[in-house]
Amino acid sequence: MLRSRPSMIELVEGARNVTFRSTTVALAAAGLLSLLGTTTAVAAPAEAPAGQSKECGAVRLTGSLPAPAPGQAVQQQVTIGADCTPQFGPVTYKPASAAASKTAAAGQGAAAAGTTRQLRSWNEMFDCCNIRMTGLYTTATWTTDGGRITTAATEATQGNNREPWNAGWSVKSAAKTDDCTTDCAVVHTKADAEFGYQGIFDVTGNWYANTHHSSVQLNADSTASCTFDVELRHTFIGWNWQRGCE
Repeated sequence: MLRSRPSMIELVEGARNVTFRSTTVALAAAGLLSLLGTTTAVAAPAEAPAGQSKECGAVRLTGSLPAPAPGQAVQQQVTIGADCTPQFGPVTYKPASAAASKTAAAGQGAAAAGTTRQLRSWNEMFDCCNIRMTGLYTTATWTTDGGRITTAATEATQGNNREPWNAGWSVKSAAKTDDCTTDCAVVHTKADAEFGYQGIFDVTGNWYANTHHSSVQLNADSTASCTFDVELRHTFIGWNWQRGCE
């Protein structure tokens, strides 16, 4: 895959706790390759597009991260390993990006009463060359006062890699919902984006599809949590999922 800029296996992580499962896909004239030694398996496709590394079937990854303190960012990378099993990198903390820190400070200075905070999240899928294929991003801003969320707003954007001749990844659909925006005890925001691919690696447009889901919970005490999900119609060794919030 080429870059722009963020069988079935399920990884569920609360902070760092992750579980995963996969449905099975039929092998062409063979049995199933066990991923985890129990009910999880990855199957080789009948025909993968030419020029690709080993194909690992359909994958679903999910997990959550606690929102860091203002001025900090938390992130984790999950890579499809040589045996098609997900390999987890550590959950790491680092200073937030300059843009995020500047925006958060501006929001706090503008609040006439209470406390205003902003939280940005990213949910990205990269290929084996670490080129971003698809990404879903959210920016949530909420003001708290007297134990309530007085106002809340979240924006969602998408990113996808394009190729010459109007080819590459494209957004098929996108949506965002908020369960409350004014005088709330808690706010739940959910953003979704479905991407398709037609280009150098598959001229049919039928092989690849990435669907991203990002959910953010905003609390009246100015804390928050981020939950991420990505569904991949086909994956390859070396593909990696990068997610985080700041």
